[in-house]
Amino acid sequence: MGKFVLSKRSIQNLNGVSTDLQWIVHRAINISTIDFGVIEGLRTVERQKELVAKGASKTMNSKHITGEAVDVLAYLGSRGSWELNLYDDIANAFRIAAQEKGVGIRWGGAWNIPDITVHTDCSWMMDAYIDYSRARGKRPFIDAVHFELTRR
Repeated sequence: MGKFVLSKRSIQNLNGVSTDLQWIVHRAINISTIDFGVIEGLRTVERQKELVAKGASKTMNSKHITGEAVDVLAYLGSRGSWELNLYDDIANAFRIAAQEKGVGIRWGGAWNIPDITVHTDCSWMMDAYIDYSRARGKRPFIDAVHFELTRR
């Protein structure tokens, strides 16, 4: 067993999330080198509209609405952290867990990669996504806290 476990709040935030993604989250926390908690899972349409209006989300076609996405927060000790360098380690744990489960997973830190399980390491993915976006004249939308199921 790993050194991290999900809090009661994280487990509650998984209510309504697909069973495959719940399994992946539980497995990821068990193998992750960085502690994390689930800050959001299933969303209402109203909540999604609010996030789009704030610019925190880009679409009303969010997989949060169908229970196929979660957002996590990295922890350094008891302090939550938004430091991007922590999230590629968490993404690696999600990648491995999804591989074990046999399902695809997309990471908001690398939107251009539809399924991170086909790669062996997430550490380069965010930089590759930034380069990919900029080469197309677009500003990258990095949502490194976001993980969603994909169709293989």
